[in-house]
Amino acid sequence: MRSFAATLLVLAFCSSAMAQSNPPPLSPQCEAPGSDIAANAPLAHLAERLEKGGPLRILAIGSSSTTGVGASSRRKTYPAQLRGILESALKGVEAQITNRGVSGEVAATTADRLRMEVALEKPDVVLWQLGTNDALARVSAADFERTVSSTVEWLKGNDIDVVLVGLQYTPKFARDENYFIIRQTLQKVASEHNVLHVRRYDAMQFIARHQPGSESLVSGDDLHLNDTGYQCMAEHVAHAVIANLFVRKKDLPKIEPPSK
Repeated sequence: MRSFAATLLVLAFCSSAMAQSNPPPLSPQCEAPGSDIAANAPLAHLAERLEKGGPLRILAIGSSSTTGVGASSRRKTYPAQLRGILESALKGVEAQITNRGVSGEVAATTADRLRMEVALEKPDVVLWQLGTNDALARVSAADFERTVSSTVEWLKGNDIDVVLVGLQYTPKFARDENYFIIRQTLQKVASEHNVLHVRRYDAMQFIARHQPGSESLVSGDDLHLNDTGYQCMAEHVAHAVIANLFVRKKDLPKIEPPSK
């Protein structure tokens, strides 16, 4: 069993880390309610890595929003910006983020190569951006659910945290029934497997409705993000991750007084 002194050290570290890990403030153009940014779920393995020290190993995988189609440079992609935000918020912690986005992929294709990428990178957490191409390709909700559920189960079985980064909002597809169905299916999978779900659609829709004079988050094709969109995506993912690092703090070991 862990000694009383060791328990105190763990709790002291976690209290210190929690003090340093408040979600960073959002930029004015990216402001949205927390409930629109993400549905909460624990990131137990990422928190454990933070407790033990050493770099956080993060694999960002997905399609064009991960690759950065529409960004003016590689530095403007969401994984590149996410690293800076995390390292600024988590003082003294190195965030190693590997970008493995492939434009145009549906979830089933990403799932096939994800296992190889996990074996190579050995991440603490996988940020899986998905859903948009499945909706546009008219992948059935049943097939999409089966793919995502089985992959999430495999990742969790290998002690890897999962963050599902959902579909982007664009007025072009706001009334598309299949777009809605895939969004709902992704939300269902995240809830059933208790994994963190970044609700890009909800956050982007809030910004579009409540900041009508602000710069659009999508490029001229009304689908892919622009630099501002990628900035907000990075901020929202960072906000969700940091807010949920210690969501299970109630599970920390109870301090018992030393025996006399």
